[in-house]
Amino acid sequence: MNIAVLGSSGQVGAYLTEYLRGKGHTVHEFDVVNGPEQDMTRIPNSSLEMAIQDSDFVFFLAFDVGGSRYLKKYQHTFQFIDNNTRLMANAFGYLQKHNKRFIFASSQMSNMSYSPYGVLKNVGELYTKSLNGLIVKFWNVYGIEKDHEKSHVITDFIRKGFETGVIDMLTDGQEEREFLYAEDCCEALESIMNNYSEFTSEDELHITSFQPIKIIDIANVIVDQFKSMGKEVKIVPSQEKDSVQMDKKNKPNTYINKYWVSKTSIEEGISNIIKEMI
Repeated sequence: MNIAVLGSSGQVGAYLTEYLRGKGHTVHEFDVVNGPEQDMTRIPNSSLEMAIQDSDFVFFLAFDVGGSRYLKKYQHTFQFIDNNTRLMANAFGYLQKHNKRFIFASSQMSNMSYSPYGVLKNVGELYTKSLNGLIVKFWNVYGIEKDHEKSHVITDFIRKGFETGVIDMLTDGQEEREFLYAEDCCEALESIMNNYSEFTSEDELHITSFQPIKIIDIANVIVDQFKSMGKEVKIVPSQEKDSVQMDKKNKPNTYINKYWVSKTSIEEGISNIIKEMI
């Protein structure tokens, strides 16, 4: 198929683009890093409309987002809210105009009304339901990231291990999360695309490993990986509690497991990331 990946240079998008090409699809990359004409906040945007119009399927992954440090700093700012509002209005308008099949990447935080990021993802879900698209909820997908300011916890910790030998944490690390390796995420997205007609926009499609782990334990896994390479890395937890999700937890829906199951352990995934970063 001819597939458009909106947000093709992002954490998931970069992996998905390569993965789909490996499966024989023609992939149209669309991301602001490719040039100003691919800035989805520009309204109107003829390049965006053409990318959507010429596609058989669209993965809507684009969003102004990053890890906890990025969200803590920016999610309450005008620019963050405006960027995401504009890019959603833009893309959903063209998806409606050209009646395309698509998947919108939401988040397990979309029901957290105290989080501007969560609220904006919920708005994206409402757009998607109005157009009968499909919604997936990501739970902390991790992989190689090029933008260090937006890096999520695993790549942030690994980068600090390489650069300073000290993992200075944003919190005390007692909050639990579920993490999914990016390549597993690609397989889940492909499975949903291939079985598109079997789903509705009301289905709870949670893309996760279904394996909770504390952030401090993630840091310890990374330290052990460095130790096996002969490098000593120190963990320095903060005294602060999680202020982004406020240590609240959702329960993932396992419906997706009828079609797909994650296969990469957290130890294997982190090892892969370290090798790639080397």
